[in-house]
Amino acid sequence: MHPLSEFPAEARRAIAYVLTDIDDTLTAGGRLPAVAYGALERLRAAGIKVAPITGRPAGWCDHIARMWPVDAVVGENGAFTFRYDDKARRMVRRYWKSTEERAADRKRLEALALRITAEVPGCAVASDQPYREADLAIDFCEDVPPLPREAVARIVAMFQAEGAEAKVSSIHVNGWFGDWDKLAMTNRLFNEDFGVELEDVRERVVFCGDSPNDEPMFAYFPHGVGVANVRQFADLLTHTPRWVTPSGGGPGFAELADALLEVR
Repeated sequence: MHPLSEFPAEARRAIAYVLTDIDDTLTAGGRLPAVAYGALERLRAAGIKVAPITGRPAGWCDHIARMWPVDAVVGENGAFTFRYDDKARRMVRRYWKSTEERAADRKRLEALALRITAEVPGCAVASDQPYREADLAIDFCEDVPPLPREAVARIVAMFQAEGAEAKVSSIHVNGWFGDWDKLAMTNRLFNEDFGVELEDVRERVVFCGDSPNDEPMFAYFPHGVGVANVRQFADLLTHTPRWVTPSGGGPGFAELADALLEVR
């Protein structure tokens, strides 16, 4: 991982898309600071397409797609894309699985939630779970006292033992039945909503993140950027971001925006 200051100006000038995680990437201390929200506005005003790629739930993503200065959002670690069409005044929603498949998965995930919370002391079903459509989020440090890594690993193992995918964010373990992840649905977003093949423009994309569930994105994009707090997960990442901002969370994202905009 190299300092953001080493990101070549020519490569920064070519960036046309900024993708970003939300928790502890745009936020700081669980809040969205004005400096990060303002950075989203400035990037979009400069003609750069902006899309959060997050583990947060469908209910939140509906609001984000409608209200934030973004072009689309990928939610629940790749379960869907939401894009608000300003001209048609309607939400365009694309899901990895059908309504019927998601309903069947929900029953399996509800049973698994009971087991995990019974067998891993201190964890809890995430407070945003009622707004989710495709996955189960287990909280290990957002609204509960932080759990040790061994407990987090136990949660992951319990998901995997049932044949579910499991990804660790900075606050939750997210599990689901399906073969999607952040990168897979981002590929569909570019093809179906942005009208380009992701492979053709990957050198023009920045992805900014902070935790292990961002690893598929760090592995794929040559210009992966971690906010400074990504360093706490460095030993858990096989694929790390290429660049790291001086500051953590939202202020770090704003530093990235500044670095991209100053050369345009």
